[in-house]
Amino acid sequence: MHRIYSLSFAKLYSLYVAKVERKGRTTAELDEVIEWLTGFDDAELRHHRESETTLQDFFADARLNPSASLITGVICGMRVENIEDPLMQKIRYLDKVVDELARGKAMEKILRQPVA
Repeated sequence: MHRIYSLSFAKLYSLYVAKVERKGRTTAELDEVIEWLTGFDDAELRHHRESETTLQDFFADARLNPSASLITGVICGMRVENIEDPLMQKIRYLDKVVDELARGKAMEKILRQPVA
């Protein structure tokens, strides 16, 4: 088991907040992309932050967005679409959308919609 799986979501969230705010984005925008990916609402997201949920348990509770498979590209030196471990892929999906937010990508592009 990779040690990142036992990292608390609250710790990772605080790192994400610092990253996006440093780049001029807001916590509300961060919450929006996390909620889009995981299917959590504000209360559920707050619960996971406050209860120090591990990333493993956080993603076990998540209802991953069906459009998550449209997230592609490289994060941490890995192509997210080629990651074989399902939990690691979900964590990297989250990293990727937060990175796109911090880089100033438009919200409608981050919140991918399937092609009609």
